[in-house]
Amino acid sequence: MTYAVAFQDLTLGYDRHPAVRQLDGEVADGSLTAVVGPNGAGKSTLLKGMTGALRPLAGRVDFGTCTRNDIAYLPQQSDIDQSFPITVVDLVAVGLWSEIGGFFGLRATLRARVDDAISAVGLTGFESRPVGSLSGGQLQRALFARLLLQDARLVLLDEPFTAIDAKTMIDLLGVVQRWHGEGRTVIAVLHDAETVREYFPETLILARDLVAHGPTAEVLTAANQFRARQMCEACDGPPHDCGRHAS
Repeated sequence: MTYAVAFQDLTLGYDRHPAVRQLDGEVADGSLTAVVGPNGAGKSTLLKGMTGALRPLAGRVDFGTCTRNDIAYLPQQSDIDQSFPITVVDLVAVGLWSEIGGFFGLRATLRARVDDAISAVGLTGFESRPVGSLSGGQLQRALFARLLLQDARLVLLDEPFTAIDAKTMIDLLGVVQRWHGEGRTVIAVLHDAETVREYFPETLILARDLVAHGPTAEVLTAANQFRARQMCEACDGPPHDCGRHAS
């Protein structure tokens, strides 16, 4: 099996306090994988480790079919500053940064690609709207359009369907399925088990330590979810105070 990303004894954390501990495993190239677990389980931390925004405390992240430069990353919406005075078209055009280096001299062919991405997420007519005027669902559509333009082999999504309306969620799941159909690797942090079961063939359950990883039907069980909650509840305090194994 060819892998897109592999974890070798990977430990990630903050101020030397581990939030993900001694993780081993691989995510297959072209797979569609959900990362699930209780709050504080290290899910967002794992994505930051893959992007390089967070350096490992120990171990390593290896890439198989792509490089770290071939990652498209969508952070949680709460991490995005909507007060920055740019329009939807400017926000989406950031996806072309590697080609244009900024917003100056956006050629007609590149502008057409921006418009196509905006259309693909259902935001035609919003091009000149300030980002700060968008609803949560509209902003998420614009951010997905930006990801489309990045044309990356590995797409990382951190809680992409939180605080958006049902129609937006279905539309954006369609974009995710399109990426999967194109053979890209998609890894998404999710909370809703039913969404995971319906749309994501692979699941990784994290509770600072790895609980289970494999086909969703086999991994996303009540027993594994209960075990993950137990493991996180045993960590009442900084991660480094936790016992490694919870009963």
